[in-house]
Amino acid sequence: MTRRRLPVVAIVLALFLAAPAGAGDSPLSKRLARALVVPHVSQARTGAVAIDLQTGETVFSEHDALPLAPASNEKLAIAYGALVALGSGFRISTDVVGRGEQDGTTWRGSLLLIGHGDPTLSGAGLAALARQVRAAGIRKVTRGVFADESFFDARRTGTGWKSWFYVNECPPLSALTVDRGRYLGRTTRDPALAAAFLFGGALRRAGVAVTGAGHGAARDADVPLASVESAPLSQIVAWMGRVSDNFTAELLLKQLGAAGGEAGTSAGGAEIVRGALADAGVPLAGVRLLDGSGLSSLDRLTARALSGLLRAAWADPDVRPYLLAALPVAGRSGTLADRMRTPPARGNVQAKTGTTSLASALSGYVKRRYVFSVLQNGSPVSSYWARRAQDRFATALAAQ
Repeated sequence: MTRRRLPVVAIVLALFLAAPAGAGDSPLSKRLARALVVPHVSQARTGAVAIDLQTGETVFSEHDALPLAPASNEKLAIAYGALVALGSGFRISTDVVGRGEQDGTTWRGSLLLIGHGDPTLSGAGLAALARQVRAAGIRKVTRGVFADESFFDARRTGTGWKSWFYVNECPPLSALTVDRGRYLGRTTRDPALAAAFLFGGALRRAGVAVTGAGHGAARDADVPLASVESAPLSQIVAWMGRVSDNFTAELLLKQLGAAGGEAGTSAGGAEIVRGALADAGVPLAGVRLLDGSGLSSLDRLTARALSGLLRAAWADPDVRPYLLAALPVAGRSGTLADRMRTPPARGNVQAKTGTTSLASALSGYVKRRYVFSVLQNGSPVSSYWARRAQDRFATALAAQ
């Protein structure tokens, strides 16, 4: 038993002592290089960079221009693009319009529930809409409730997703989704239709008689009756980043695609994000954005692009506080609550995590002095050892 384990120990020790070529000669650079060398994580498929925010000096770089699958670090690009293109105060509306006319307390016609891609729309929002309909003097609707989800395209998943990601990793995508698509105790495959049925129930509880539900599309002649708005985009982005929510990221990408006035698509949103990054001077060589969540196996980012994005956000007073609020804090919150729980990293590292079977990533800020990015790929990649390397890397920066 001992003879069989000794070579393994020797190999692991050699890995920890080795440093990737071209890592630099400063003591900090050498520590960062050693931090990244762990078993079961390919150095050839690891990209990393660390930059001093005060001086602009690159204190470490290794394969920083290598295109790699970013996992949920993709959400950093979506958050940045949304904050730049839409603004931190942007709100997403959900509306009710009437088709027909009001006759006393009866609406002779139908009601349409129109979604504009609010990922936070809940039963409470539907109840508020129902109360507004009743406040308009309507007590009965003769032709039922119809759901309009045409603000986005009809694709329910992202390009390059594994089949089991659908529902298991992200509810079906739609411009009209209530309670993240939960209906009658399970995730529905038709979120808009479920929303229509749920709104019908909300109307009846508010004292408005109505039966029937289906799909529909609004027309210019329809009469506005009710509207609710989401929380500001800054709050939506903060929650998305801290818990790494796939559904929110996908709907925000489509929201960006709809900003040009056409039906929201992921491809259209990706073009908006790329434009925002390009305008900020972020290097886009090798970058490919296919979805919002990073679930796609076809997504590619580089450590250089991610660090450039983070530096651009740091320099922009309209983005910086809101992107910082979206980053988990080591040992304290979000997806970093159980990582780096001791000094010097605890409380001093704010970074976005990312994990799939093929990719692991961590990118963010350390002590508001350094910006860093670590991307690791494999077939698969060991999430345990990848996170060990990331935490060691960030801790070395926090120790400065």
